[in-house]
Amino acid sequence: MMNPRGQEKKPDRKPEEQAPKPIAEVREQAEEALAEVREQVVDPLAEVRGRVERAYAAYVEAEREVSRVYKSNEQQVEKVYKEAEQQATSVCEHAIERALKAREEAEKQAEKAYQKAKERAKNTYDESVKQRLIVRKETIEQAWATRTEAIERAWKIFSKDKG
Repeated sequence: MMNPRGQEKKPDRKPEEQAPKPIAEVREQAEEALAEVREQVVDPLAEVRGRVERAYAAYVEAEREVSRVYKSNEQQVEKVYKEAEQQATSVCEHAIERALKAREEAEKQAEKAYQKAKERAKNTYDESVKQRLIVRKETIEQAWATRTEAIERAWKIFSKDKG
């Protein structure tokens, strides 16, 4: 029999042989298509997920770097503070030493001035006492001379009156 289209009819095959091959092929093709669809669906999600994971990893690394920078900055600030504190202490100690030396020098000068003033006061006192003793001696000598003259005159008058 001829095919109306002019084609020959293919020889008949057994139904058992024809069914498994096309089903297996179809099944295989369907699985491949399904895998491709899954890959196509999963790939954009996987790509996005990958980008998100890389972005998150970069964020975490940036956060660590910021933490390291903050710690480094804190250490530098601490170092600067310690240096400033040490410098302030040093300046203070030098100022105290200079003030102590100035006080000691002022005390020495004051002691010298006191000793000079004390010596002048002693000299003034000694001179004043010496002058007062001289005046006293002269006064006593004058009084003695006056007394002696008065007694001599009195005896002269008493002796004249008797004699």
